[in-house]
Amino acid sequence: MRSLKSLGKHPLVNGLAVLALTQFGASLAGLLRENILARTFAGNLGVVDAYIAAFNPSDLLFQTCVVSAMGTVLVPVLAQYKARGNDREIEKVLSGTIGITALLFGFVALLLAIFFPMLMPFFNIHFRGETLRLYIQFGRLALLSNFLFVFGNAYGQYLVTVERYWIYGITPILYTLGTVFGTIWLTPIVGPFGPMYGTVLGAVIYVLLRMVAVRLHGCRLGISLWHPDLPEMGRLMLPRVLSLGAFQIQLLYLNGFASALGKGAVTINAFTRNFQSVLVGVVGISVAQAVYSRLSQAAARGDGERMRLYFRSGVWLALLLTVLGAIAMILLAPFEAWLVHLSAYLRVFTINLTLYAVSIPFESISHIQYRAFYALRETIFPAFMGVLGGAVAILVGWFFLGRFGIYALALGYTAGEIVQTIGLGVILPSTTRRRMESTEAEIELGEGERRMSG
Repeated sequence: MRSLKSLGKHPLVNGLAVLALTQFGASLAGLLRENILARTFAGNLGVVDAYIAAFNPSDLLFQTCVVSAMGTVLVPVLAQYKARGNDREIEKVLSGTIGITALLFGFVALLLAIFFPMLMPFFNIHFRGETLRLYIQFGRLALLSNFLFVFGNAYGQYLVTVERYWIYGITPILYTLGTVFGTIWLTPIVGPFGPMYGTVLGAVIYVLLRMVAVRLHGCRLGISLWHPDLPEMGRLMLPRVLSLGAFQIQLLYLNGFASALGKGAVTINAFTRNFQSVLVGVVGISVAQAVYSRLSQAAARGDGERMRLYFRSGVWLALLLTVLGAIAMILLAPFEAWLVHLSAYLRVFTINLTLYAVSIPFESISHIQYRAFYALRETIFPAFMGVLGGAVAILVGWFFLGRFGIYALALGYTAGEIVQTIGLGVILPSTTRRRMESTEAEIELGEGERRMSG
């Protein structure tokens, strides 16, 4: 409790409040999107199934090519230069990162779009007829949307580093509202493609606003495909590629299992997990993002005590809020089903939601644990735990699918999150001590060399 009191007096609470508020707004926008999607296509939930599942292949590519680099190692590198007051080097690192990731993602995404129908067996999808045709077309448009996110994500990492959270938090809301706009106003014109066209429009707005925010803060980005830090960043990101890839493969296969259960199964499973992700986003991810830059700067200075303070404070706060929130979410299941126009499936919705709710505290804490490891520039063990968690989720879901049907998907997801959180928690303390001792020794050596040269 002493850690919570210390946190309350610290400036990071301001950033946390902005992130939590905007994340909550994004969650509300997501609920609005799901309600409108379910109502608009109530007579044919296969369209919504195709829309949801179509993002899995693109998200797999995006997470492994982009987020593995930017979300894992870019903030600590930028924070290092920020701690030294070297703004010019921040611009160079960011320019090089954007250039190489856009080139890599764009090339692979183009190949994937061309050969999308031929790769269907690898996606574990069991759609047929019109739903399958929409899935393929939606999947190609999802690749375009995620290509735009290459730039938006990079700008976002800069905004996190300099602790400018308003535009960072508002842009996901506007992105989601783009889908709402497309569903309501474009669907009467272009039919089932309305939501997808609106999503691409939302991605354009997302990128433009973040780009303007970065420029207004004084960061001037050029065109570059190289920076001396990129090889080291590449080495550090490789394990995270495995971890994020495992999570996206987990979602792809769980949705694939759901696609074999009949129309609406993908939608019901996705919407219940989205309610789970509301609390994880509002609390877990917001806390993790709020402390990430400070964890990274403390690690760069070798200040283990300060780093542990930020970490403990974040975990206690996340644990308290997510446990209470998960209980409330279960109690409000009938209202939540009504919100997303799934009251006709209330019993299935409630049971699935309850199983997902159990994972909320574990997943929220794991977001903080992952960022603590990344601040220490340690990515191998977190990657191993990500792969293990994904494997557990798929195996549990597959094993129980015949017995429990759709509930096996939530059961598998929750089992994977529990395994990850326990494993990360066991190893993090010793990793922190080892890294802090090494950093302190490097700092003392550097100071000694400067005194001798002086």
